[in-house]
Amino acid sequence: MTRRDNVGPVCSLKFVTLLVALIPELLFLGAGVQLQDNGYDGLLIAINPQVSEDQNLIPNIKEMITEASFYLFNATKRRVFFRNIKILIPTTWKANNYSKVKQELYEKANVIVTDWYGAHGDDPYTLQYRGCGKEGKHIHFTSNFLLNDDLTAGYGPRGRVFVHEWAHLRWGVFDEYNNEKPFYINGQNQIKVTRCSSDITGIFVCEKGPCPQENCIISKLFKEGCMFIYNSTQNATASIMFMQSLSSVVEFCNARTHNQEAPNLQNQMCSLRSAWDVITDSADFNHSFPMNGTGLPPPPVFSLIQAGDKVVCLVLDVSSKMEEADRLLRLQQAAEFYLMQIVEIHTFVGIVSFNSKGEIRAQLHQINSDDDRKLLVSHLPSTVSAEAQTSICSGLKKGFEVVEKLNGKAHGSVMILVTSGGDEHIGNCLLTVLSSGSTIHSIALGSSVVENLEELSHHTGGVKFFVPDKSNSNSMIDAFSRIPSGTGDIFQQRIQLESTGENVKPHHQLKNTVTVDNSVGNDTTFLVTWQTSGPPEIALVDPNGRKYYTSDFITNPALRTARLCIPGTAEPGLWTYTLNNTHHSLQALKVTVTSRASSSAMPPATVEVFVERDSPRFPHPVMIYANVRKGIYPILNATVTATIEPETADPVVLKLFDDGAGADIIKNDGIYSRYFFSFAVNGSYSLKVHVSYSSSISGLAHSVPGNHAIYVPGYIANGNIQMNAPRKSVGRHEEEQKWGFSRVSSGGSFSVLGVPAGPHPDVFPPCKIIDLEAVKVEEEVTLSWTAPGEDYDQGQANSYEIRMSQSLQKIQDDFNNAILVNISKLLSPQQAGTKEIFTFSPKLFTNGPDHQPDGETQESHRIYVAIRAIDKNSLKSAVSNIAQVSLFIPPNSAPVLARDHLILKGVLTAVSSIGIICLTIAVTHYTLNRKKRADKKENGTKLT
Repeated sequence: MTRRDNVGPVCSLKFVTLLVALIPELLFLGAGVQLQDNGYDGLLIAINPQVSEDQNLIPNIKEMITEASFYLFNATKRRVFFRNIKILIPTTWKANNYSKVKQELYEKANVIVTDWYGAHGDDPYTLQYRGCGKEGKHIHFTSNFLLNDDLTAGYGPRGRVFVHEWAHLRWGVFDEYNNEKPFYINGQNQIKVTRCSSDITGIFVCEKGPCPQENCIISKLFKEGCMFIYNSTQNATASIMFMQSLSSVVEFCNARTHNQEAPNLQNQMCSLRSAWDVITDSADFNHSFPMNGTGLPPPPVFSLIQAGDKVVCLVLDVSSKMEEADRLLRLQQAAEFYLMQIVEIHTFVGIVSFNSKGEIRAQLHQINSDDDRKLLVSHLPSTVSAEAQTSICSGLKKGFEVVEKLNGKAHGSVMILVTSGGDEHIGNCLLTVLSSGSTIHSIALGSSVVENLEELSHHTGGVKFFVPDKSNSNSMIDAFSRIPSGTGDIFQQRIQLESTGENVKPHHQLKNTVTVDNSVGNDTTFLVTWQTSGPPEIALVDPNGRKYYTSDFITNPALRTARLCIPGTAEPGLWTYTLNNTHHSLQALKVTVTSRASSSAMPPATVEVFVERDSPRFPHPVMIYANVRKGIYPILNATVTATIEPETADPVVLKLFDDGAGADIIKNDGIYSRYFFSFAVNGSYSLKVHVSYSSSISGLAHSVPGNHAIYVPGYIANGNIQMNAPRKSVGRHEEEQKWGFSRVSSGGSFSVLGVPAGPHPDVFPPCKIIDLEAVKVEEEVTLSWTAPGEDYDQGQANSYEIRMSQSLQKIQDDFNNAILVNISKLLSPQQAGTKEIFTFSPKLFTNGPDHQPDGETQESHRIYVAIRAIDKNSLKSAVSNIAQVSLFIPPNSAPVLARDHLILKGVLTAVSSIGIICLTIAVTHYTLNRKKRADKKENGTKLT
């Protein structure tokens, strides 16, 4: 183990210890929602800049959270409530004596309010990209949901809806209804509606009114004109994750009330555990106890905050270490691009440099024109100092001095800190930094930066980046391009379309194409950088054949950059660039292409990259995620590739998938995921994702993913059917897509410790199978799942172990002793990501006393199946989700094969005439046909 391996964790421990000792209010700045003394502090609700100002929106948000706080307090048995809430007001709204933001950014919000509507209009939803018990990304509301009181008839009171979504976001539980499987056959051979708890009552409704279920369910399908309507008055108190709109529902399903047989996402994702079981296992409940007494907690306190003038200070290292590996040159190139193209107009920008001392190079200067940008570029450092010592604290203190000259405080300001040297004394200014109200984005160069620098960014709400010392790496420019604006206005933000670099041999060329799609095109910029000598010979051809050459670019010989800004809106289509190395030596050539939205009426495609764990220890893997969408709609069938660059080893290229297997928990939600565990060395790893999408593939989802609060179409009240207004469906304008698109985004950096030197034994098992399904086909059961790999989701596992039971509890608690299924006819596992299919006869295992496990009776007509994978070194995956299937169909219902996934869609319209209510219900159904994956990952299916 190197000295760094020993020192790093100790320094981090001292750093964390110091944090804990600080004033709690300072520690929580930038740290997200915190639970203290049963109350949540720091919940951030952000309103999108595109939302029109409405005087009722803020009061309605306050009313929703206040109602939610008391409802949540009772639902959690007096455990938690909402204490302090911040509402981020967009700068597009008039100033109204709002408090100024500190480290609050739109991108960090727990709840966002937009005017972007999904296919089902105003459905609130939570974006969950991780597994059971894990926090989600954010809750989404439309402004109409918060303003239109008529919607509460279908969704229930807004406070209850918020608690439903909060449980998704905070505790990682899932919905207990299932629109695709509205009913199922239970272990007693009875037809049941998918719900939790089973005590919630209702009746089947046919075209002419109530009817018995046998008149509604024919051949496993709802008969046309039928649906299930719930009673408005119930005795059941659970569950909030099923139907929060019912007045009797005041708690989550627990072990006593949970319906383990219901085919819903909660059972699939949480291995049949109840929502309350998952919630009580959370860190929130492990560190809190019910409040004493019988009174209610105090109502939430709200702070309305709004960003003032945007203030940025570049804090740049000029120590002698910046001379290594052309670090200063690459910093100059990236900073120039940031100042000339990235930073928004009207921003105040200052520049500070530091070695062992800080120096102000440019006081705050507001950007109102290109001349202002050029003036700031002229103040960038051009040389390094002779001393190697660095004092990050000295640089930051000078940065605070610069930004405080505007309003007397650093609140809401942004520091972009670039450094190449290790500084063991960051703790000396920790209190100053945390109390400043400034956000610190850190860019670390080389391998000598201490771990505390990354912690500094984390605790101020900033993003951390790592730039390896590689001549062909474009990571520095990628980092500056990824600095968040904090406003959430994607129509004003610069979007990266291309970022590539290559060491080009003498008299060779770097040639490629980049797609400019019709959702972008304004302020399109091509940036070319080189390492030595003069510029390459540049040729750029637009989709119409117009050519641009080196002479058309604005060249800065000192910084070795050439920049071309396309006037107006760039022509959509394929742009081809060619860089010829006309020199006699190897040349590191790099290309960056950025643009802005072409119209405020059409949101551009975006990609957001993040990792689940940013400081793991070997051998724990990192989960990489890329959220690809257009507005709120996920983009499917894109090609998403992650490039991970370690400090010293070669980059690793990893394809990400949205297939609902491995690290990707939900299929077709626009979040592409993958495990990364190919750790070459200890230290920092830089992450970048490239997305390409072909116009020949249908890729824009027609619905918004995520877990939604259910909209109830109607109720039975006093024996009468009372229907709510049909849920609004919003049609999407399908703009013509001729060219596809390309996007690039940095994912920042993460650190890995504990990687052994040299070869090490296999410690990576196959990943858990999370999509096991079972379907009865005549007298047999067909299982399907996605193959895991030898190591997590990569490679090819060695074998499978399939077990079944007629007791749900037995297979859940004692998989090893459940009945082993003979899989001799199942060939070896296929390549990871391939769909596996296996058919067996359960009668071979369930007939006769010899095969009747304890506690399982012949009256049980349901079997439960689970699977795990084993690699060549006998490492076993976790047991899969449990699939269930009924062995028999009721006598009056004949099975219909290949119809195991149903979607019920019902719309009822009530028309009143002479006191007689005539109901017309239109119910349509369709069968979801399974398709093989079309990408390289799909290698075919296998039926045994």
